[in-house]
Amino acid sequence: MRRLIMAAIALAIGATSTALAQEKLKVAVPQRGFWDSSWIEFGQAAGFFKQAGLEIEVFYTEGGAQTVATVVSGSVDIAMSNGILGALGTYAKGGDATPYRIISAEMTGAHELFWWVKADSPIKSLKDADGKTIAFSSPGSSSHLILLTLLRQAGSKAKPTPTGGVPSTYTQTMTGQIDIGWSVVPFRLQEVNDGKLRIVARSREATELQNQTIRVNLANVNSLKTKRATIQKFMQVVEKSIDWAYTNPQAIEIFARNMKVPRDIAKKAVDEFYPKSAVQLGEIRDLERSLKDALDFKFLPSPKTPKDMAGLFDIVYKPSK
Repeated sequence: MRRLIMAAIALAIGATSTALAQEKLKVAVPQRGFWDSSWIEFGQAAGFFKQAGLEIEVFYTEGGAQTVATVVSGSVDIAMSNGILGALGTYAKGGDATPYRIISAEMTGAHELFWWVKADSPIKSLKDADGKTIAFSSPGSSSHLILLTLLRQAGSKAKPTPTGGVPSTYTQTMTGQIDIGWSVVPFRLQEVNDGKLRIVARSREATELQNQTIRVNLANVNSLKTKRATIQKFMQVVEKSIDWAYTNPQAIEIFARNMKVPRDIAKKAVDEFYPKSAVQLGEIRDLERSLKDALDFKFLPSPKTPKDMAGLFDIVYKPSK
């Protein structure tokens, strides 16, 4: 009996130690189910977070300011996939008192977004969209930056209009509240293939952004002070999850299921719109152009140099490759 009691105690202590060993992080992720908003889900499917002793509590948002607000308030440790212009603008106002830091790149170049109209619309391209309303998600988001860049390149005087996420944008555009909707693959690709919608602009046509980091990952300043090693480990697992997603067919299956699209549409979206090179984490590229864009598009009140903004960046992990 004594041996049984001691064994039970040992098991209980072991279970408690295992629980205590789990390092916990709260992470905000915009637009649930998109390819590049699924790294945590992919890592969990592959068992990488569990292997690393990480317990991740995920909060999904509609993107833009909603995601940033979670890390500003301290509700989460990390906020994934935020437009760099908004991050620069907020830091320019608050300086080192800004409650977050950029810890990694998230998307370099513009790839997965497109702008569309109903099949019977007279609009053929951005060049003949003067005076028409054209959607983007929210001010300071990457969709905002890409759209402003496309309009500038085309010399278009269309009216950028924030419409929130992809589902609400679809409703607003199909009911005539907005002339040109925005989407991200694989959403709306089936309707394009079926001839119900027409693409009038693609994000990859924003050639000025080709080598520019347009989205970044943020971490709360206090979390960086108290959980730095854990955040670094988290980014290492995210990198491992990205590698897995581009080599394991299970990732496409998860993506297709989340997006409720056929597997071939999901695979087409990844193959044609998400080059792996675009999701590198370790380097913020072409910051000078981002600062110029932020000034041109009125996110900054005055010119800034990379040196002026150096305090915003705290890259916690740089992949060796």
